[in-house]
Amino acid sequence: MPGPVWVALTARALSGGFAAAWPLAIGVALGDLIWPLAAIFGLSWVVSVYGGFMDALAWAAVGVFVVMGVALIRKPAPPLGTDSRMTRPGMWAGFAAGVAAVMGNPKAILFYMSVLPGFFDLTRLTATDIAAILAISAIVPAVGNISLALFLDRARRLLASPRRLRRLNITSGVLLICVGLVIALT
Repeated sequence: MPGPVWVALTARALSGGFAAAWPLAIGVALGDLIWPLAAIFGLSWVVSVYGGFMDALAWAAVGVFVVMGVALIRKPAPPLGTDSRMTRPGMWAGFAAGVAAVMGNPKAILFYMSVLPGFFDLTRLTATDIAAILAISAIVPAVGNISLALFLDRARRLLASPRRLRRLNITSGVLLICVGLVIALT
């Protein structure tokens, strides 16, 4: 899903190539460990106090995905520029930008709050279960973001076209709306 991490990764990859983008991907992966922990421990308590909260949370997730999809479809596609705060050279700057991007991303906590209870009984998780969830929560984004950084490094000219960025926004928006509809219908 396009969001702050995607924007930061794109900006760094387009301005400095893979060498500028991979530290951001690692920062995102490590920063992403906070959200599943917050969802696991926070939602376990909420479920113990308010039983019907999960149904309301599922409908909130539907709304978030549909609104994000419509916003992406409506968003104009200006040419990609560089934001010096996101493209500051250096590995530490990239890593810090990755942690900041994921920690400031409200979609991340909404994702974990809506998805984890659908797969796990949060009241019965063991330390091993939590460790496995955290490992997956770090490894999957790291692999995905590093792959995206490699792709962006190779496709700079293609992504610089406003017309092609507009197509990407429309496709991503339609897919987000579909995710919201799937959640609503299941």
